[in-house]
Amino acid sequence: MNKLFLYSCLLFLVISSYGQGKIIFQDDFNQSELDTTYWNYELGDGCPTLCGWGNEESQWYQKENIKVKDGFLHIKASKVNEQYFSGKITTKDKVSFKYGTIEVKAKVPNGKGLWPAAWLLGSDISEVGWPACGEIDMLEYLGRDPNYLYTSLHTPDSHGETINTKRTFVKGIDKGFHIYKTIWTKEAIIFYVDDILLYTFSPQIKNDKVWPYNKPFYLILNLAIGGKFGGKDIDDTALPEEFIVDYIKITQ
Repeated sequence: MNKLFLYSCLLFLVISSYGQGKIIFQDDFNQSELDTTYWNYELGDGCPTLCGWGNEESQWYQKENIKVKDGFLHIKASKVNEQYFSGKITTKDKVSFKYGTIEVKAKVPNGKGLWPAAWLLGSDISEVGWPACGEIDMLEYLGRDPNYLYTSLHTPDSHGETINTKRTFVKGIDKGFHIYKTIWTKEAIIFYVDDILLYTFSPQIKNDKVWPYNKPFYLILNLAIGGKFGGKDIDDTALPEEFIVDYIKITQ
């Protein structure tokens, strides 16, 4: 029997068993403010060490652009005078995990230059840097590219304009809430939206350059404005606009 077929069957069985385990982290944003037991605010523009957050982004991150109300997390992109503002939160040094199923129910904003994202970074980033730490982009949406989702992996072998990526047409993805799910095992990382398969990353060779995904990662939610990927053409008339998250849940 074909070895590749056997490997595919085994991978399917392993993946199918995920998402049925216990919840190791969940935030339904039902409190009156962000729970800083789990979340950190990332502030500023990345300077002096990583100006523009490494992507020539235009926004200044501040607490005021993050609100928790009516059971939702609101991350707002705005412009005051000539300055763009937005929000970014992480679970660095507070919540990290190795392998599991991550679900984010969210509504993406509209408008050229807006770039909402739900993603993960290796918890050892302070020690080894990027891209050695690894990055998992489970949701990226570009206002300049309506109806398309981006799911990507950044590794020492392929980063920046990574080849480990998929741009998928999903009609109406900018309308209402959708469930973005990523299943991460020791064999593969698989991305879904509303249970529609988007992309599977499962290299046969899993060394540190190709597969830095055998260690804990932490979560990031943010709404960037502009930049090399978000697009330099920013539609100011669309602002203010919000990236709204209903819940985030991790099971193992």
